Amino acid sequence: MHVVDWVVLSATILFIVVYGMWKTRKRDSVEHYLMGDRDLKWWTIGLSIMATQASGITFLSTPGQAYESGMGFVQFYIGLPIAMIVLSVFFLPIFYNLKVYTAYEYLEQRFDVKTRTFTAILFLIQRGLAVGLTIYAPSIILAKILDWNLAATNLAMGGIVIAYTVIGGSKAVSETQQQQMTIILIGLFVALMVVIWKLPQGVSFGDSVKVASQLGKMNIIDFTFDPKARYNFWSGILGGTFLFISYFGTDQSQVQRYLSGKTLTESRLGLLFNGILKVPMQFTVLFVGMMVFVFYQFNSSPLHFNSDNIRRLMDSPYAEQYSTLQSRHQEVFEQKRAGIYDMIAAERGQNAEQLQEAKTKVEGLLAEDNSLRKEAAQLVKANTPEAETKDTDYVFITFVMNHLPVGIIGLLIAVIFAAAMSSIAAEINALATTSVMDIYRRLIVSDAADTHYFRASVYFTIFWGLVALGFAGLASLFDNLIQAINIIGSLFYGVILGIFLVAFFFRKVRSNAVFYAAVLSELCIIGLFVADKWGYLQLGFLWLNLIGPALVIGLSMLLQQIFSHGGEEEIKKAQEL
Repeated sequence: MHVVDWVVLSATILFIVVYGMWKTRKRDSVEHYLMGDRDLKWWTIGLSIMATQASGITFLSTPGQAYESGMGFVQFYIGLPIAMIVLSVFFLPIFYNLKVYTAYEYLEQRFDVKTRTFTAILFLIQRGLAVGLTIYAPSIILAKILDWNLAATNLAMGGIVIAYTVIGGSKAVSETQQQQMTIILIGLFVALMVVIWKLPQGVSFGDSVKVASQLGKMNIIDFTFDPKARYNFWSGILGGTFLFISYFGTDQSQVQRYLSGKTLTESRLGLLFNGILKVPMQFTVLFVGMMVFVFYQFNSSPLHFNSDNIRRLMDSPYAEQYSTLQSRHQEVFEQKRAGIYDMIAAERGQNAEQLQEAKTKVEGLLAEDNSLRKEAAQLVKANTPEAETKDTDYVFITFVMNHLPVGIIGLLIAVIFAAAMSSIAAEINALATTSVMDIYRRLIVSDAADTHYFRASVYFTIFWGLVALGFAGLASLFDNLIQAINIIGSLFYGVILGIFLVAFFFRKVRSNAVFYAAVLSELCIIGLFVADKWGYLQLGFLWLNLIGPALVIGLSMLLQQIFSHGGEEEIKKAQEL
């Protein structure tokens, strides 16, 4: 990177860290450390919620997904506004009025300590895995593209976050997330403007959108009901809604953000603000990726976007074979570019016959180019069997490094760092809170002074930060990073949500019934996922978020009939909550 980019990157990160530490320098009690001062305004809550979810993976992986598959991933977020309304009406008032530290405290009041503990452990497993990936995923890509040391990049990504989270606690997370989200939104807008500006002379923005549409990249909504498909309207409106209700309503990293609101109204407005703004933001991220696809139809692209793989390949016996593929890739590109200009001319002239002819030609060349890319990936695998050959996560960062102006590169690298830092901080803070309140204070040391739990909170924050760094150092890339995070969540969120739905709406179901139903349901979800992976069935992972709560509710009601004798006091307690 140019020295200007280093200055922009360093100044941005330094400002965020120093600001967060200065604003939260006086944290001296466990409540202040874990919950802030419970005085956040709605816009801070909304930006903090968005920043927690919008990790560095979002800005590395999502554009690559749009580059490869089009805009269909936006259907994943269709259920988000519905989820925010449900949470604002049903979940938030209960949590807020009880003044709990964690969402799982309510489960002990409603059921018993074993149900609370089991749910907290599910969260700790799920979020403990995810936070390591949140560090590792952007680190390995940045390390390879920028030729940085991976361990040093992990340390920079995670170590800085651990420092200000340990010092400032929950308030530091929320305060810094305001700045991080502002930088993210500015960087996203700049990236979109630059990619449009980079279009060839004579090719308008409208032309580029029409080209993308003709080539199947504007497939925003698919109403086909297909359980095997990962993303369609039905998986988004059903599975997605349940996933987001579970994530925002039962995941402590999100619950902790809006429990710090000044009033119930402020917290509700923060949730609704997230529901309104999050979908357009994700649409824009995908749209940037789609525009990068269009850009590479007019400008030569790498045959394989992971430059680290290519460097090793060119020093191997496979170099000549790769060079031959690269030459053919360039020939295909030039023919394809000519065909796309023909498409634009036919579109402008409203000549349907010429448009179809040009489109058919371009689609054939795209298919050949994809075949060349697969052959290149096979060479990478043959040369380095342990290498990750899926390169879509490298598409956007390659575009940034090779085609953006000096200074803008530094800003967009800062966006990736800021997004990663915001998620990591919230997740580590939530893991520490759950560990202290649901496990340590509840089961191990239950009658110590406030200063003891304050110190324990600091130690658990450090512990989970180190666990995340350790996992980040050992983890390996999935096919697509954004999907990896969502798959991990889908294995646990449905069951967690089912427990809360039973707690809220099925007052006659008691503790033993819901506990054993949750254990059995989690085993079933894992079994379904393994069966899908081994090819025994085909099931998009989003459906697990619908199956999970359905299993918990159904089994709870069945088991309650079996355990129906006695328990009048527990029923009375449930009705009072």
